[in-house]
Amino acid sequence: MLALSVMKKSLLKSTFAFSFMTVISRITGLLRDIAFAYYIGATAGFDVFNIAYRIPNFLRGLFGEGAFSQAFVPVLSEYREKRSEAEVKLFLNHIAGLMILVLSILTVVAILVTPYLVYVFAPGFIHDPNRLELTAVMLRITFPYILFISLTAYVSGILNAYGKFGIPAFAPNLLNLALIGAAIFLAPYFAEPAAALAWGIFVGGIAQLIFQLPFLYKLNLMPRPNILWGDTGVGRVLKLMLPAMFGVSVAQISFLVDNLLASFLQVGSVSWLYFSSRLALFPLGVFGVAIATVVLPYLSRKYAAKSQEEFSRALDWALRFVLIIAIPAVIGIVMLAGPIVATLFQFHGGQLREFDVLMVRRSLWGFTLGIPAFMLVKVFASGFYSRQNIKTPVKMAVIAMLSNIVLAVILVFPLKHAGLALATSLTSSLNAGLLFWTIRRDNHYQPGNGWVIFWLRLIFANVTLALFLWLTAADLAVWFGWSSHVRVWHLATSCVGAVLVYFACLWVSGMKVREFIFQEE
Repeated sequence: MLALSVMKKSLLKSTFAFSFMTVISRITGLLRDIAFAYYIGATAGFDVFNIAYRIPNFLRGLFGEGAFSQAFVPVLSEYREKRSEAEVKLFLNHIAGLMILVLSILTVVAILVTPYLVYVFAPGFIHDPNRLELTAVMLRITFPYILFISLTAYVSGILNAYGKFGIPAFAPNLLNLALIGAAIFLAPYFAEPAAALAWGIFVGGIAQLIFQLPFLYKLNLMPRPNILWGDTGVGRVLKLMLPAMFGVSVAQISFLVDNLLASFLQVGSVSWLYFSSRLALFPLGVFGVAIATVVLPYLSRKYAAKSQEEFSRALDWALRFVLIIAIPAVIGIVMLAGPIVATLFQFHGGQLREFDVLMVRRSLWGFTLGIPAFMLVKVFASGFYSRQNIKTPVKMAVIAMLSNIVLAVILVFPLKHAGLALATSLTSSLNAGLLFWTIRRDNHYQPGNGWVIFWLRLIFANVTLALFLWLTAADLAVWFGWSSHVRVWHLATSCVGAVLVYFACLWVSGMKVREFIFQEE
């Protein structure tokens, strides 16, 4: 057995540690998007960049952070619990060798067939030779990112399985910084400024991988890649990855369908979807992913130890934590959507126009309605992945994907790009509902006590929050007349006031911090 020095520690503490690092990366991500808005704008070139980045991102979800992590972390957690240190290292060596071989071949083939990928993923560009050629050029630069980010996911999975959550959460800052540098310093030297961003993706992918390697070395787990097809651990990961890849591809296909349909809409539609989705997914990236990432190894260990009560208790904690963050996020973003977009992305002298702000606000409303569902899907899915049950979340995701395609096609006609955002939110809610129903039906999760009073407190706090924002928010036309400094001041005071009102209401209603201190056994 691998000797473990296990200390009791709070999952809440781990979540906040992960979230703190993630907040930093989200801040640099916000700065990156501000740089995109100011230096590039909602242009045809930025539409192209989003398509060129979405395609390797799709494959990253299949082979990297998505399917791979969902299959790899539970198996590694079990190895850590039940196997020797030598067996763990051999397992890691064989996984690394297989990943490098497969992803290198995939990258080379993809670069060779790049023009055909554009025909598939952005058919709306076919009748625009300039956008078609520019997309192909950018894709050849961005595609190696799939290799770098997948190996980064491998290293991150090891660190997470050993309780090191902060470093993987910080790594995306390097990609953001590379893109900011590309937008500010490289873009002026390109005929199409957005093309510089492709090189930012390339450099950022390498930087994220190199940054984490020293921390892996400190754990004495630096792999020596080799391939052994008969390794049982590798076989289990591949077996789990196959349905997980399909499940992740379902989510990615929904985004690709959105971009495909948006490529037929007016210029700027892909960009508007990009900016609005980045804002709406901010709470998911900071809290939803953090909670799911922190709780997955714990749930995996409790399942391996056959501790059903602790398994349910951890899942119960994660769900309450998500709801406390997600519901006020919906209210706050919906009521302040215009001011947020105008303050963050629209500057005097910048490339984003007032019309673009209005268009981004429309799709932001659509995406924001799905924030609770986006976060709940992450948590519920962890409940299945930790039991090495990948098939069930995949089935639910397939239903959601098919529903998304139908709704997107229906809603894109009356609502244009905003209809695509709304379809994503509605089908994510369907996915979350199906996962909850299934995990309860199979008796894998037993809700704890106190849910009725929890919901009453939550309703009281959120109704009060909505009333506060309705009374204090100014009309968007007024925000357009303000300078950037005045906008920042008013948005900051509104946000701080909203946070204080919300948590004061929770406190007055009797909710205590200790209710969310979950001690890992």
